Amino acid sequence: MTIAIEAADTDATTTAPFEWRAVCRLDDLEVGWGEAVLLGGLQLALVLAAPDELYAVSHRDPKTGSHVMARGIVGSRGERPTIASPLLKQVYDLGTGECLSEPGLALETYRTRVVDGRVDVEVPAPAAPGADA
Repeated sequence: MTIAIEAADTDATTTAPFEWRAVCRLDDLEVGWGEAVLLGGLQLALVLAAPDELYAVSHRDPKTGSHVMARGIVGSRGERPTIASPLLKQVYDLGTGECLSEPGLALETYRTRVVDGRVDVEVPAPAAPGADA
């Protein structure tokens, strides 16, 4: 079974390579709840909004800088799946990262897929040794 939920497109000028990283089993996730994920130094919130709706966003709350988004309140605004910050309650679109309650804020989003029951997230690949920063 493959579930592919596309997050917002990255900036077209971005040239950084990306890679798919295995995170967990789909069965490890509970619908309507977030889980914190640490991939190297990258902290993500993985959210199974519905049985066929899987999202990955930054675990960092854009308003406060605290890493708490996996503990946010999962819901929706119309057809748009959302997560609300558990601290100050700003509401973010899980697909695009757009803040629906406070203009100018946004969560980073990451593409997800499920392959043979395994959840993968597409993240920036580490820089090659000796590569210019």
